[in-house]
Amino acid sequence: MNKPRVGIGGWTFAPWRGVFYPPGLRQADELRFAGAALTAIEINATYHALQSPAAFARWRDETPADFVFSVKASRLCTHRKVLAETGPFIARFLEQGLVELGPRLGPILWQFMPTKRFDADDMARFLDLLPPRLDGLALRHVLEPRHASFVDPAFIALCRERGVAICLADHAAYPLIAEPTADFVYARLMRLEESEPDGYAAPALADWAVRLEALAKGRDLFAFFIGAGGEGKVRAPAAARALLGYLRAAPPWPG
Repeated sequence: MNKPRVGIGGWTFAPWRGVFYPPGLRQADELRFAGAALTAIEINATYHALQSPAAFARWRDETPADFVFSVKASRLCTHRKVLAETGPFIARFLEQGLVELGPRLGPILWQFMPTKRFDADDMARFLDLLPPRLDGLALRHVLEPRHASFVDPAFIALCRERGVAICLADHAAYPLIAEPTADFVYARLMRLEESEPDGYAAPALADWAVRLEALAKGRDLFAFFIGAGGEGKVRAPAAARALLGYLRAAPPWPG
């Protein structure tokens, strides 16, 4: 397994100030701090609105050379009855300036609605819309289904044929499909508890470390702690640091 990429969803969250971010740290310096303390961040702003090329370039320049951003695809691409009709939206999303991240660009996360059911033909046509490269930059794609109908060998086979990953989602209401289908593993761990200093109990984090190492053998690993609905989100950075520790990959604390 190459260097584990472990982080959080976004980096701007007021309750992290004084908990993860040191007291008095300027908001403008929060990404630099998070980039030094973690090894990856999932950009969520792109899910809600297009960003400018200048924004992606700024985020690139404010993080270490070996840092990675995953990017959450626009809901205009995935919140559709017929996914095969989203070609123009996908093109617009990809062309907003992602290439400015350069080698810091990690996987693109395509997250479906909880009500979206698996349709093999529509899914195959949607996957065919996801390009392997963008202006010479290699792209990696990961799907996050949220309906139980995706627990289907046909869905797994479609993803494996195209080298697209299936998100390993740790959530009470979403299916957990632990099938590596690409050259990387992508996990979103969403059972954070505010009562736990590290977000997850120590045995659970240790178990996830073992599980992720096994799944990612020979693959790249990306794991993000997400406060679904805000639940336990304040503990996400601590959880990411703790998991990096179990994976023997924690960077020195910024100071």
